[in-house]
Amino acid sequence: MEFFSANNVTKVFSTTRALSDVSISVKEQTIFGLLGPNGAGKTTLIRIINQITAPDEGELLLDGRKMRQSDVAHIGYLPEERGLYKKMKVGEQAIYLAQLKGMSRKDAIQNLKHWFERFEMGGWWNKKVEELSKGMQQKVQFVTTVVHKPKLLIFDEPFSGFDPINANLLKREILQLKEEGSTIIFSTHNMGSVEELCDHIALINKSKKIVDGPTDEIRQKYKSNIFEITYKGDFSEVNNALGTNFEVLEHTESDKANRLQVQYLNGNSNNELLKALMPAAEILSFEEIIPSMNDVFIKAVQESNNLNK
Repeated sequence: MEFFSANNVTKVFSTTRALSDVSISVKEQTIFGLLGPNGAGKTTLIRIINQITAPDEGELLLDGRKMRQSDVAHIGYLPEERGLYKKMKVGEQAIYLAQLKGMSRKDAIQNLKHWFERFEMGGWWNKKVEELSKGMQQKVQFVTTVVHKPKLLIFDEPFSGFDPINANLLKREILQLKEEGSTIIFSTHNMGSVEELCDHIALINKSKKIVDGPTDEIRQKYKSNIFEITYKGDFSEVNNALGTNFEVLEHTESDKANRLQVQYLNGNSNNELLKALMPAAEILSFEEIIPSMNDVFIKAVQESNNLNK
């Protein structure tokens, strides 16, 4: 079921068009990846969703109705540019931020204590923010983003500044929040995280949406009929057997097995490739290469830029 949608959103700042007729639809209890190069318009859309700025055209719907300013209390927003008061104690500041989202002091303390224990932050409660490392401050801000159990969570580059161990901790927590009912919009340049976390993605480039769909379907759409094969046999015989329908992209040899990466130029049938190879070699493994989200990102943006030249 659709939980949030932005419909035909346009935003212009002076002579700069930040968003051009952009629409996204986010299903309930899913993680939606909002992707794009720097300056593409992602942050503008996030700011519009958070009611920080208003669209020039278009509308936002939350849970089937037009969004109101009061809906901000039901949104958890972790911006890319972090901001905590350096001189305040961590616990005091966390309580203050939770109360801004409508929580009572009692509920705020109870929920925060739970999260501080969960993140092994118990000893930080009475420290000043300036005493914490950047990564520790990031953890505090993540907790203050989710503590009021918002219906919609928006994470903008949530792994920035984290070491691999804490980044994995955060990924697990984001997936757990989804399991517990949260709907999440997730903006990042880390395409590996997109593959791990996102159910659906939209890619914005130069203010326009250029790709939209389930993550697995998008990767399938951008595949290039490239196959990787390990085999035993003579490469010259294999190469002759492939003929003109296939192009060898990579080839390595070892004592145990040879590896071949081939692109099918005139079709996409696995059986055709196997049929050509089997008389010439003993096939040990055969796999179609599905592009990574990083490959998709680069290819889609390059195609879009070429179209707009």
